[in-house]
Amino acid sequence: MTDELSPAERYAQARLRAADQATALAPFREMYEFDLDPFQIEACKALESGKGVLVAAPTGSGKTIVGEFAVHLALTRGRKCFYTTPIKALSNQKFGDLVARYGAEKVGLLTGDNSVNSDAPVVVMTTEVLRNMLYAGSRSLDGLGYVVMDEVHYLSDRFRGAVWEEVIIHLPESVTLVSLSATVSNAEEFGDWLDTVRGDTQVIVSEHRPVPLWQHVLAGRRIYDLFEEKDSPEGAPGAGRREVNPDLVRLARMENSRPSFGRDKRRGKVMREADRERERRQRSRIWTPSRAEVIDRLDAEGLLPAITFIFSRAGCEAAVQQCLFAGLRLNDEEARARVRTIVEERTASIPDEDLHVLGYFEWLEGLERGIAAHHAGMLPTFKEVVEELFVKGLVKAVFATETLALGINMPARSVVLEKLVKWNGEQHADITPGEYTQLTGRAGRRGIDVEGHAVVLWQRAMDPVALAGLAGTRTYPLRSSFRPSYNMAVNLVAQFGRHRSRELLETSFAQFQADKAVVGISRQVQRNEEGLAGYRASMTCHLGDFDAYSRLRRELSDRETELAKQGAAQRRAAAATALEKLKTGDVIHVPAGKYAGLALVLDPGLPAGRTNGHRGFEHHDGPRPLVLTAERQVKRLAAMDFPVPVEALDRMRIPKSFNARSPQSRRDLASALRTKAGHHEPHRRRKERAAAADDTEIARLRAEIRAHPCHGCAEREDHARWAERYHRLQRDTRQLERRIEGRTNTIARTFDRICALLTELGYLQDEEVTEDGRRLARLYGELDLLASECLRDGVWEGLKPAELAACASALVYEARAADDVAAPKVPTGASKQALAEMVRIWGRLDALEEDHKISQAEGVGQREPDLGFAWAAYRWASGHGLDDVLREVEMPAGDFVRWCKQLIDVLGQIAVAAPAEGTVPRNARRAVDGLLRGVVAYSSVG
Repeated sequence: MTDELSPAERYAQARLRAADQATALAPFREMYEFDLDPFQIEACKALESGKGVLVAAPTGSGKTIVGEFAVHLALTRGRKCFYTTPIKALSNQKFGDLVARYGAEKVGLLTGDNSVNSDAPVVVMTTEVLRNMLYAGSRSLDGLGYVVMDEVHYLSDRFRGAVWEEVIIHLPESVTLVSLSATVSNAEEFGDWLDTVRGDTQVIVSEHRPVPLWQHVLAGRRIYDLFEEKDSPEGAPGAGRREVNPDLVRLARMENSRPSFGRDKRRGKVMREADRERERRQRSRIWTPSRAEVIDRLDAEGLLPAITFIFSRAGCEAAVQQCLFAGLRLNDEEARARVRTIVEERTASIPDEDLHVLGYFEWLEGLERGIAAHHAGMLPTFKEVVEELFVKGLVKAVFATETLALGINMPARSVVLEKLVKWNGEQHADITPGEYTQLTGRAGRRGIDVEGHAVVLWQRAMDPVALAGLAGTRTYPLRSSFRPSYNMAVNLVAQFGRHRSRELLETSFAQFQADKAVVGISRQVQRNEEGLAGYRASMTCHLGDFDAYSRLRRELSDRETELAKQGAAQRRAAAATALEKLKTGDVIHVPAGKYAGLALVLDPGLPAGRTNGHRGFEHHDGPRPLVLTAERQVKRLAAMDFPVPVEALDRMRIPKSFNARSPQSRRDLASALRTKAGHHEPHRRRKERAAAADDTEIARLRAEIRAHPCHGCAEREDHARWAERYHRLQRDTRQLERRIEGRTNTIARTFDRICALLTELGYLQDEEVTEDGRRLARLYGELDLLASECLRDGVWEGLKPAELAACASALVYEARAADDVAAPKVPTGASKQALAEMVRIWGRLDALEEDHKISQAEGVGQREPDLGFAWAAYRWASGHGLDDVLREVEMPAGDFVRWCKQLIDVLGQIAVAAPAEGTVPRNARRAVDGLLRGVVAYSSVG
């Protein structure tokens, strides 16, 4: 056999090479020092052939190469390309990459508050900027050939995800769409939708990681592999299969079986020294190492640079301090000098007086040692410096929140996860497989590392099998978060009219997913109907209509349940009424719950109803008295602790010096309580006669049941069991049918309700958008309708620029803290009155939304304005120094800059939307000038 090709074969290969060289892909491939992967080549070829593409691939696999090829095609063919990203930091980074490749004259940047060379053939922008362009009919869209949507899986985000769908739906048909996504399990479904709304779209899915990822658990002094390969003969069943490391399973078993030693309740100490010693010996093998120990261990194993994800900003800062106090030094003298040179160069524009308040010197000390934090509370300039030093290998240990995992190009050799639980805004919840994949995807630098490493720290009660499931589930589903908004509604009606707008919204991915789910539910309804026919036959009785008989039995059961609920409700109401009568100093007997027994009322709590607090309207289910128990505990009780009414047994005077946080105060007052009221017995309540005993409806139903022919059937109870199954299945079927009705045209129905409200307010009139509606069309954001109402009512007329900034801040700011924080400080005078009027208008809109069944729980509607940033905005816009402002509001510099930039954005919208003859446009622009200074102005490019 010879390797020589025939002349015909050589000619054919030469033809293929010539054809390949004639494509736009050939010169593009030569720009890179490495060969493109098969999935990248496939996507680029599809793009060059005129198709749209959806590329779903793991983090770090190089899917942005496909986006860069779209840029190359646009420049080659004389067209424009918009490269969109979800966050400004990612836009800045991509802008820098493209400028380095194609030159500053060909690349622009638009991020809402910054515009650099916006008329360039290639413009990098945040997705919201493109959405606003589409609604405004911007001339910049002329000649647009390609749009790259980086991190398109962000459309699952419940706050901003709808913007991605708006762009995809409204882009001109002539534009080719390049969608880049993390690996999602329903890429084909998303591709089908893109095919429907955008035309021919090729889906390219790659599961391959260019750098293999090894999973580990760090427990005590040892790093364990999470998986081990099963040793089986090649070709045998199970050969090459990964199993959970049995050493880890044994560790978990030993940890969970560890005895829980008793404690002496009187002194709160462990009973026996021998038990404590045995506990120490057992723990000598298993413990969670400190943050400094983790970095030291990774350094010894050659696993740096590493990113440690800590789901807390304070935790990230504390981790850096702990490493510094432990004396960790990851840089030599030469590296320290390079760090200082780069840092001083990048921060040269920051005034010296601001450096101290920004924590510059502590931050610099960490950087010189190769250690840094990275989170949203940091100054953007500081974050960018950390990113640059990390990529250059001058920072080797970064402690970051999960925001770093979103697209920022900061690959590491190792990724460490401290915990597998994070706060999701509502509760502490386990991280999802998708989040785990996104976080650990940073491990392994292509072209540098042979392999990447994901290290999870051992925690008490850790389940290695569950962790293996988390690590082994590489994909997660993409779920639409699309919901119509007021701004979207007026923009759509202005462009397409109501009927066409409704049709457009029904093409959304949200409706596409809902309609696909309906197919499955419909099949279940059909199966249920077949089951109902079988049950109906089985419950047939030869003596009469058993369906009618079972209906009577159900009516009797329902009536008895209803009376029981009424009785319970009456008892709860009586208990609540009794609680509302309690006063401070009343001695009561708590009838139930963990704190049952004698108690002294310290604070009777708020009555049931709706009150207007500093954060708007707050609902209260009823009084929750704060009491001191006879056992010296101060607790806020709930309604469940009072199943029956409670009465005051006695009264006591509470000393003015009493402090609920002082153990001595509690002890003294509890002792006085036992002395004064310990002899009181709780009131005994007589058992009341059941309401069912005297109910005429129950008597009638029982008589009809006894008189029915089927009552005497020997197989009555067998028939009844079949009838009960029939009834349950029928109820389930009706619920499924209601779900089908609810899912069909859901987006369009929400749009109809929004249009009805806008019509009532005068923003729409039949198929036309009114003058007020055109103003609303220029206001984007969560509180677009509130802003428009404020402009229409002249709430901000006559305000000075700083006062206007304070008022506008309530449209963008949302506090991270819980709702029970102290009332925020607000400026006095005209701005205080304007803020109060804004809250009043919001209350009116909230009631109107309730009338139109527009629910914030569904992601539609106006949240209450938050006044928490008003004082900071007022002071900064008035020209006060950074040190004064940050000290007064106790806010991290990064958060302050971020809220200022969002405020600048909304003030720019207000300046454009407000009536030209008033004072608002001029003062809004002056407020922008007052805010855009110092730390806000030099914070970053975008």
